[in-house]
Amino acid sequence: MSGPGTSAMLATAVAEARAGLASGGVPIGAALYGPDGTLLGRGHNRRVQDGDPSVHAETAAFRAAGRQRSYKGTTMVTTLSPCWYCSGLVRQFGISRVVIGEAETFHGGHDWLAEHGVEIVVLDDPECVAMMRGFIAERPELWHEDIGAD
Repeated sequence: MSGPGTSAMLATAVAEARAGLASGGVPIGAALYGPDGTLLGRGHNRRVQDGDPSVHAETAAFRAAGRQRSYKGTTMVTTLSPCWYCSGLVRQFGISRVVIGEAETFHGGHDWLAEHGVEIVVLDDPECVAMMRGFIAERPELWHEDIGAD
């Protein structure tokens, strides 16, 4: 794949996460890149802002990318390990690779994705970890709502 490297791709997702946090939401960002490294779509978790529980960062980026003939060779970059819902999106549409900013504060479905042939890259990015830890400490009720915890 030509185009931006994983750190540049993650920077796009981090910018989205910051935008989500600044607008009162959950700081998770994502971006979908084509096989050639072209940015297809980007977005952030908008559950709070839109009052819509289905607008996770990955789904927002996916929707922003518009309809693609195929998702083979595409890369979903996300600041946080994808939940089961977003992992299902990756599997359903055959996204080939997922680059994850961090999986320390939340370990989603990325092991399952790897078991089913999706290339997984976990970057353990300190900025992503710090952003989520700060958010979870400040807004635990919103975090638990977002991940479906009681």
